[in-house]
Amino acid sequence: MGIFEPFRAIGYITTNVPFSVQRLGTETFVTVSVGKAFQIYNCAKLNLVLVGSQLPKKIRSLASYREYTFAAYGHNIAVFKRAHQVATWSSHNAKVNHLLIFGENVLSVDIEGNIFIWAFKGMDQNLAPIGHILLENNCPSCIMHPDTYLNKVIIGTQEGSLQLWNISTKKKLYEFKGWKSTICCCVSSPALDVVAVGSSDGKIHVHNIRYDEGIVTFTHSTRGSVTALSFSTDGQPLLASGGSSGVISIWNLEKRRLQSVIRDAHDCSIASLHFFANEPVLMSSSADNSIKMWIFDTSDGDPRLLRFRSGHSAPPHCIRFYANGRHVLSAGQDRAFRLFSVIQDQQSRELSQHHVSKRAKKLGLKETEIKLKPVIVFDVAEIRERDWCNVVTCHMDTSQAYVWRLQNFVIGEHILTPRAENPTPVKSCAISVCGNFAVLGTAGGWIERFNLQSGISRGSYIDKSERKTCGHDGEVIGIACDSTNTIMVSAGYHGDVKVWDFKAREMKSRWEIGCSLVMIINHRSNGLLATVADDLVIRLFDAVALRMVRKFEGHKDRITDMCFSEDGKWLLTSSMDGTLRIWDVILARQIDAISVDVCITALSLSPNMDILATTHVDQNGVYLWVNRAMFSSTSSNVSHGSGKEIVNVKLPSVSCAEDSIDDDYEKANANPRQVQDASRSILDQQIPDLVTLSLLPRSQWQSLINLDIIKARNKPIEPPKKPEKAPFFLPSIPSLSGEILFNPRQSADEEMDALAGETDKKRKKTDITVSQFLHFLQSSEENNFAAFTDYIKGLSSSALDMELRMLQIIDDNNEQEPDKRPELYFIELLLDYFIHEISCRNNFEFIQAVIRLFLKIHGETIRCQSGLQDKARKLLELQSTVWQKVDSLFQSTRCMVTFLSNSQF
Repeated sequence: MGIFEPFRAIGYITTNVPFSVQRLGTETFVTVSVGKAFQIYNCAKLNLVLVGSQLPKKIRSLASYREYTFAAYGHNIAVFKRAHQVATWSSHNAKVNHLLIFGENVLSVDIEGNIFIWAFKGMDQNLAPIGHILLENNCPSCIMHPDTYLNKVIIGTQEGSLQLWNISTKKKLYEFKGWKSTICCCVSSPALDVVAVGSSDGKIHVHNIRYDEGIVTFTHSTRGSVTALSFSTDGQPLLASGGSSGVISIWNLEKRRLQSVIRDAHDCSIASLHFFANEPVLMSSSADNSIKMWIFDTSDGDPRLLRFRSGHSAPPHCIRFYANGRHVLSAGQDRAFRLFSVIQDQQSRELSQHHVSKRAKKLGLKETEIKLKPVIVFDVAEIRERDWCNVVTCHMDTSQAYVWRLQNFVIGEHILTPRAENPTPVKSCAISVCGNFAVLGTAGGWIERFNLQSGISRGSYIDKSERKTCGHDGEVIGIACDSTNTIMVSAGYHGDVKVWDFKAREMKSRWEIGCSLVMIINHRSNGLLATVADDLVIRLFDAVALRMVRKFEGHKDRITDMCFSEDGKWLLTSSMDGTLRIWDVILARQIDAISVDVCITALSLSPNMDILATTHVDQNGVYLWVNRAMFSSTSSNVSHGSGKEIVNVKLPSVSCAEDSIDDDYEKANANPRQVQDASRSILDQQIPDLVTLSLLPRSQWQSLINLDIIKARNKPIEPPKKPEKAPFFLPSIPSLSGEILFNPRQSADEEMDALAGETDKKRKKTDITVSQFLHFLQSSEENNFAAFTDYIKGLSSSALDMELRMLQIIDDNNEQEPDKRPELYFIELLLDYFIHEISCRNNFEFIQAVIRLFLKIHGETIRCQSGLQDKARKLLELQSTVWQKVDSLFQSTRCMVTFLSNSQF
């Protein structure tokens, strides 16, 4: 494994697998497939509540019953109890396409006509099916259970026949008249003996299965098969149907006609439709990676969009971290510009393009025709987010650039149009470091600067040395601005790189690469410019010194994207050869390389360098990789790298590593001490070679240092006086434990004695002394000092002082052997504890305060006992070593503060 390891994938909502809806208590949940895993959403707000573990193959069918989820993949069926896989059913020899919850059983149907009956009660002891049915000469296409028909199911086939089977006797009872067209779906209606059948010829047959008679037939206005059906159960006689064209049709069963049509419901085929019980709400899902809820509350009966969750319906190809790594901006081939949240999935959204649905409905066009063309490149600046638009996008075959305001998640009011003589598509853009200007480059070589606040042009960059009318002879493939708005760098397709004076718009210098350029990126802090050419060589230039400083070779196919790390020490590149390579700019060599099955098309590294985001060919999600060096015990990033060796790695999954986390959590619940061991080991791995603080209030550890001053300050001036008896009419006040704290018949002394006795009883039940705790730790197999740290952190300053003083040597002239004196034994254990904590550098400020208090009380004893001096000497050496490291960390800061304090501005 290299520096980055798979973390999880975001942006996946659903696939073309039909969802499963169930009601638990007062809440309704929907289970959807996301490739090899499943997700469960709460239908109240469509918020994600659970993600299943990763399966070996893609899910083909889903079913849910209470807390169980059944997922068919390949020839097997996985059974989950919440997120844990508890069983695997493996009796099919063909792919399983359908699952049906049938009472306390589950029916599974494969493509060869085998139906297996499984009992999910007692599945741990018996993994074999309890029944089997073979459909001869028929390939099943759907299965459903008609209401009130005991032990019976209806099976639709690709040949167009509809059959009624008894599951108990495993016999076919009746075969209905066919419609000579493949049956795609079949659902039961609220009316008894009535079902709706959707066929591949676009017709919907409402059929009475008791008399085998057709009631009514509807025909879709659009071509394609009927893929989903659902009856309304809130009293309205409505039937919703979805087709392969993404259109949802609403049919009125009383009037036997079409009531309304949702033309732009989805971009792909409808996978599922479901009317909620006794609610005028319809849920739909599609292969376009979206799930939507529609409500029928308008006067004309047309549904409106209530809420939805969606991701990219086509693969994204441009990504960029935003908001200090909390969000990812993504642009895809589906003409959508999206913002994904790395932390909270509910915050992901698509940026608005100003009433696309209303304009499409008014013009009679599809929403995709109204949207802007796909984004090919964009740039973002966070500094002016609250003032004006801070994102600029360039679109495919578009001669204008558009601005966006991320604060409101909408497109801006200004359109940046270069004033070239021959308008050509905008191919590159860059925003200045101040966030005030945007520089655009076109396919014709024109370069122009715009003010983002007003959208007004602020001049163009023209190469006057060769009497040209534009900046480059060919396409401008990249533009970069420095960190001080001093220079601007542009690169042409023919290999010419030019450095311009940003304000004067005059060319200062230029150099030739020698071959066609593909892309450029720059690092503003160190002034390095990275270029990629057709020869697959990555060249790094110093934009100020105007010379090449590094040259990297290794990719064997077209380089798709590259990015610098925030500190400028790494350069990450991806290629169509399936590799992701990390180059160390300082060492001038490759430090890591990983290979994935699906080629990377775009990548971005977070400012904290902890998460890497990638997009891949034909994948609609954004994949996150975590930096192992930041969460392991090794401080060096290079130590995790594979060097020139290429390591094969699987893509991140949607489910992350939840199985292992949950298993560890369950095991830890069996033994509370394992919780402390696990948390301590995780802490040691997460923060290597760093000094960590205790997160305690400053007053708690500072009071240990100044305990004598606090005692002297709080010393009473006058002796305590006996309080007067309270009047008889004052009511008694019960305590939290139910006992009376105040009794007017008791004297003040009696009340104080009662309270003291109650406190002593509670202490005897819960508290143990420091010596008892140390003895317990010494008698255990492993010295787990984390539990002792938590114990002393829970004590007050005066209580900790008292506990330490209880170990004080009373008789220094005792001639008893030191090994037999318990006081010296416990002091030695405390010295071992301090040595361990200082070496681990945990709870640094708190341990320092405790050591000071400990030496103040027992320092003379340690000086007189030769056996304790060796431990004290070891503690001193370790303390000096650790403090030198801490002092070196503060040295640069002290120098900077001293320099700035003596400077005069």
